[in-house]
Amino acid sequence: MSQKSPKGTRARLTHIGPDGQARMVDVGDKPVTAREAVARGRVRMSAAARRLVRVGALKKGDAVQTARLAGIMAAKGTSTLIPLCHPLPLDGIDVTIVPARDGYAIESRVRTVARTGVEMEALTAVSVAALTLYDMVKAVDRTMTITDVELVSKRGGRSGDYRRTPAQRPPRAGAAARKQGQR
Repeated sequence: MSQKSPKGTRARLTHIGPDGQARMVDVGDKPVTAREAVARGRVRMSAAARRLVRVGALKKGDAVQTARLAGIMAAKGTSTLIPLCHPLPLDGIDVTIVPARDGYAIESRVRTVARTGVEMEALTAVSVAALTLYDMVKAVDRTMTITDVELVSKRGGRSGDYRRTPAQRPPRAGAAARKQGQR
């Protein structure tokens, strides 16, 4: 169960044991270090829905603050949602949701001092915040799309730091479909 890593060496899937079974990685021998991860995503929605969210006119209440709190709670509960994630003592969770041209942009920043990273917590925070925003707004716009959920950066740990570059972005679905049609 290995794959080629970007550097050409063999990478091993750490959550698969020698017998091919899923397993929780033993991090007991890893050093405790400061770690941080940043993730982001988007909820695309109609102009009418954005306007209702912005002016606080939704029947369910303040969509942005509810989604922000849901993201924070989700980061704290990641190990109960994703089976092989370690429960971590989180030192800080920031979730920001800001208006964008086509909806709302969501970003989370999660920090800990532990033996394993917080990438999954940051991604979970963004995902659940986006789902909550969708739930709050769906009565006025069922065409919303949750998109572009991605790890932006991580700091700390044995594998070192990571920062997404524009070249690492997959093509947009529309662009990929247009390119397919040109062949």
